[in-house]
Amino acid sequence: MNILETKNLVKHYGQKENLVKALDGVDLTVKSGEFVSIVGTSGSGKSTLLHMLGGLDRPTEGSVKVDGKELFTLKDDELTIFRRRKIGFIFQSYNLVPVLNVYDNITLPIELDGNEVDKGFINQIVDTLGLSSKLNNLPNNLSGGQQQRVAIARALSTKPAIILADEPTGNLDSKTSLDVIGLLKVTSKKFNQTIVMITHNEEVAQMADRSIRIEDGKIVGGGDKND
Repeated sequence: MNILETKNLVKHYGQKENLVKALDGVDLTVKSGEFVSIVGTSGSGKSTLLHMLGGLDRPTEGSVKVDGKELFTLKDDELTIFRRRKIGFIFQSYNLVPVLNVYDNITLPIELDGNEVDKGFINQIVDTLGLSSKLNNLPNNLSGGQQQRVAIARALSTKPAIILADEPTGNLDSKTSLDVIGLLKVTSKKFNQTIVMITHNEEVAQMADRSIRIEDGKIVGGGDKND
């Protein structure tokens, strides 16, 4: 089953001689439970693509379907709710709330939605990511690798249809980077979680089930299972 699908995804900025084709007709499918990396040079369109997949920006043309729902048929408030419930985000800068402890950071998206926290599931995530002894710590008392693990736990907490990771190892040293990606692989398998990650790090990218290359706004390799 495809959990994510794009068709002829186009994003242009500017006009005439200033026209920039950030995305130029991207067709992409990701199956449920797959761990996919998207690689490309700076300016290749990978960040723009991730923003489109997460409904953070609207395309010039084309469609993005997540868990059977066409994102850009939704009104802004509907899209916000869908994003919160169905899409988990992991950012390079962690984006943790500094005044909340680890546990409250992890459960924040659930609380924002007014839902009851599944404590058993949260404990499973926390154990898998090795955070059990850190739940009362504030983010500034954690290492970069530990903060990124909290961000992964938060993304998993709502049981989203898909997790989008934006350069999740960009602020980490090489050993910690490989540890974090190893944990992402473990969690994707253990919780049958679909993950799409953009990275410029080829070594990190190769740890995914499938690596997709994008250049000049077009997918040039790995766009489907048969590439």
